[in-house]
Amino acid sequence: MNFRKTLDSVLAKVLIVIMGVMVLNVLWQVFTRFVLGTPSSFTDELARYLMIWVGILGAAYVSGKNMHVAIDVLPQKLGGKAQKRMHITVQLLVMAFALLVMVIGGGRLVYITYILGQQSPALQLPLAYVYAVIPLSGILIVYYKMSDLLKPNA
Repeated sequence: MNFRKTLDSVLAKVLIVIMGVMVLNVLWQVFTRFVLGTPSSFTDELARYLMIWVGILGAAYVSGKNMHVAIDVLPQKLGGKAQKRMHITVQLLVMAFALLVMVIGGGRLVYITYILGQQSPALQLPLAYVYAVIPLSGILIVYYKMSDLLKPNA
């Protein structure tokens, strides 16, 4: 099995685990609020951070599977070579965005929050850990798009 398939499999399993933890977390919140009468103090925050991770990491996964939302009216109207050039241009633009905004910008965000020692209120979790998903997903998207461009039949 090649590296990309292994990465897809690992990423899918990580997303499933995060979703599972998020469901259990929300169920615990509902139980403590309505059955015990004293809502848990950390569940809102944990659900928020898990949602951030599942959303941004899920975007990388979907990008790798090429299942993202796309408007394909223009590409379908173009001929073979023009369609291929447009595909390459779009891949390069996505890579540039992921590299500049997610990897570099997200990396700076992680660095700044780490240096400042910012922590979440309820969990006392360093916010750098929460934000680390941004450059991580950016790296994954760059890898996926580069891999798509380098495919022989791309």
